[in-house]
Amino acid sequence: MGDLGEGLSRYQKQGFCSFHTPGHKGRQEFFNGIDFLGFDLTELPGLDMLHSPSGIIAEAQRQAAGIFGAEETFFLINGGTVGNQAMFLALEDTADKRVVVERSSHRSVMSALVLSGLKPDYVMPTIHPDFNLPLGLNLEKQQIPWQTVSACHVTYPSYYGTAFELNQLLDERMRLGFNTPILVDQAHGSHYLGPLFPPSALKLGADLVLHSCHKTLSALTQSAMLHVQGHRVSRSHLRQSLELLQSSSPSYLLLASLERAGEFALDFERWRCLKEEVEVLHRKVENCLRILSEKDVGSYGIDKVDWSKILINTLGLGVSAPRCVEYLREGYGIEPELWDEENILFMLGIGNMPEDIRWLTKGLESLVSFAHSVHSAESRERMGNDKFIIPPLPHLVLSPRDAFFAHKRQIPLKESLGHIVGETISLYPPGIPVIVMGEQMTHEVLSTLLAAREGRWQGWDGFASQTIWIVEEG
Repeated sequence: MGDLGEGLSRYQKQGFCSFHTPGHKGRQEFFNGIDFLGFDLTELPGLDMLHSPSGIIAEAQRQAAGIFGAEETFFLINGGTVGNQAMFLALEDTADKRVVVERSSHRSVMSALVLSGLKPDYVMPTIHPDFNLPLGLNLEKQQIPWQTVSACHVTYPSYYGTAFELNQLLDERMRLGFNTPILVDQAHGSHYLGPLFPPSALKLGADLVLHSCHKTLSALTQSAMLHVQGHRVSRSHLRQSLELLQSSSPSYLLLASLERAGEFALDFERWRCLKEEVEVLHRKVENCLRILSEKDVGSYGIDKVDWSKILINTLGLGVSAPRCVEYLREGYGIEPELWDEENILFMLGIGNMPEDIRWLTKGLESLVSFAHSVHSAESRERMGNDKFIIPPLPHLVLSPRDAFFAHKRQIPLKESLGHIVGETISLYPPGIPVIVMGEQMTHEVLSTLLAAREGRWQGWDGFASQTIWIVEEG
């Protein structure tokens, strides 16, 4: 076995307790009856075709639509990324129009701008000062230019499980009488079924809704669904877009796992047992740790909080989040989903068991004791992320698509003021682009990049050399 296989084997043998994707958490029960070698098939007689289904795939998609409350559902085998991209390519009447997107959208939304050629009108998230993360969206401070945009694309919930007032956006569209499609990236909320969770975007009335079913449900990694309702987006254009973007050799293992994930999604008792343990966790550690909770609803643009995302801030402990993660991994075998300098995210999935959360609770209680006993230089020095301040939006000179295909050259970062930038650079977390390709470099953005620390930048090809790609003008 090669290095990759050996690496996977070594990792698996360590037996970490998973608080990260995928949602099945490696539990065999979700895949009983699935022969992983025997089912690794292609489009053969009797097995239907993904891009023009009329048999077993069509029936599986119909069943999924019924489970999740859609009029029609498409299975995706290129991940949620392809769903966001297909949304944009399926839009009609896009000439000289733009699309509303959140500045903190997933990278696949930014790539959808490149593929579609649409120009963005950004809505800005609200940064929560306790976590220094974009956890909310205040619609009252946003002006949606309904009459000039082809669609409005939003994220619900955020990566961290916070949701804004999506119903307010849908109500505004109805009240003003516009027919603009509302597209929702609900990648991290495919489990929003039943009374234990916030309402799904489909239930609220969105037109297209993306579910990354591998994140919190039991589907295999790279499996997702795109749900449709209403008449505002052409189903024909959507099918054509998905055929353009997806593999012509779909994995039947991924398709079968999507069918099975829909069936398990209705097992609400699994989630109820987990919720009870999460409530115990909150009671035991919330006096010692800053933990995102229902108490945060109503502030900083947060309308709802998904309890299955456990976000803690470690600033009050006096120990950095990476050091806390190291302690939890080495001492308790706990593997979080994500961390930065001051926050740790633990993500539950349908495959988690109540004992997993009890173990996490024990680990966090021990972490508090550990932090109090630490008297290292780390606890005395300044910790945490540099406070993230969203700079004023740079002027958009070229669409992301035009900038992507333009001739470019690399120059020293310090010489880039006033140039059109040829790459999209994001600080991650929180994941908000500081500048998007096609925008003009400003004093504020340049100052932010010149002060950049190592290790947290996405899309910046020349970070180490302090260079940046710019578009050749003229």
